[in-house]
Amino acid sequence: MATHKLLLLPGDGIGPEVMREVEKIVGWFAKNGVGFETETDLVGGSAYDAHGAAISEAAMVRAQDADAVLFGAVGGPKWDGVPYAVRPEAGLLRLRKDLGLFANLRPAICYPALADASSLKREVVEGLDIMIVRELTGGVYFGEPKEIVTLEDGSQRAVDTQLYTTAEIERITRVAFDLARKRRNKVSSAEKSNVMKSGVLWRQIVSRLHKAEGSDLQLEHVLADNCAMQLVRNPKQFDVIVTDNLFGDILSDIAAMLTGSLGMLPSASLGAEDPKSGTRKALYEPVHGSAPDIAGKGLANPIAMIGSFGMALRYSFGLVEAADLLEKAIANVLASGTRTKDIAAPGANAVGTQDVGDAIVKELSALS
Repeated sequence: MATHKLLLLPGDGIGPEVMREVEKIVGWFAKNGVGFETETDLVGGSAYDAHGAAISEAAMVRAQDADAVLFGAVGGPKWDGVPYAVRPEAGLLRLRKDLGLFANLRPAICYPALADASSLKREVVEGLDIMIVRELTGGVYFGEPKEIVTLEDGSQRAVDTQLYTTAEIERITRVAFDLARKRRNKVSSAEKSNVMKSGVLWRQIVSRLHKAEGSDLQLEHVLADNCAMQLVRNPKQFDVIVTDNLFGDILSDIAAMLTGSLGMLPSASLGAEDPKSGTRKALYEPVHGSAPDIAGKGLANPIAMIGSFGMALRYSFGLVEAADLLEKAIANVLASGTRTKDIAAPGANAVGTQDVGDAIVKELSALS
């Protein structure tokens, strides 16, 4: 039996709570023929408290050595005053950068049982299945200069720099094209070419690559602000949306709420394919944050974290049947009415974080 190496980085806030439920799922698969070797380490505020850094060098070595990293959430008011360079979020940014995780995949799927949990009408979101492909290691989050400077008159000026190269745009576009071929053969490229030079280049490169390598696909260009509006007006018009780091951050959170809750959305961050082994560095995380207001109360929805592990099964380990089984178990548990407070039906009794994890494990056994 092949053994897959997983590094678990629970992080802060509700991160440890939802990660415990993933460990139950990992344990179930381990008992049923899928072997995992797991290690756990600190990241975010908890790492800062222990090491004075958002992630230790030892944890980075473990991340480089792992077949996949499962990441919970970081941050909280406790660390609001720490230096910017070692803020909890710096741990996640370093993981993305050092592992070369340039492609962020954020699916937005509305399970039939949750169509009424969305803030939009059922007919708008029922059957929703879109994939946002976000460029993750370039753009305004990493561009230099990035600074706050004091001017001669004593006032201050903040600068963030949006930078993209041809190669960065091409590689994220290829990921989107490959995904679209396995779905409905449509790609929507979102940028701001009307006001940003980086958007002009983005549109030019995507168009050129489509002509050279993607003529079998339908391509449309959409301005990012219009894309945000269209996601609320008629989200099912989209299949794969490819966009830059900043707009991808915003658009994926909009898409998350279409499904009923941020607690529902997993994500995958993938690196380049190794030409020899065919494997990729990968990190999997829920879209939601650390939610410090509910941390430790057993209220957190663990499905996004569990779904992130499901994406690891699919994209890192090639265990498609196992991933399908887990997705089916999640859908059945939701249909049964076993839901946390954020997605509970009106008048229904909400269950706790552990109850959802236990129910999914039980359903896996029933399905298998």
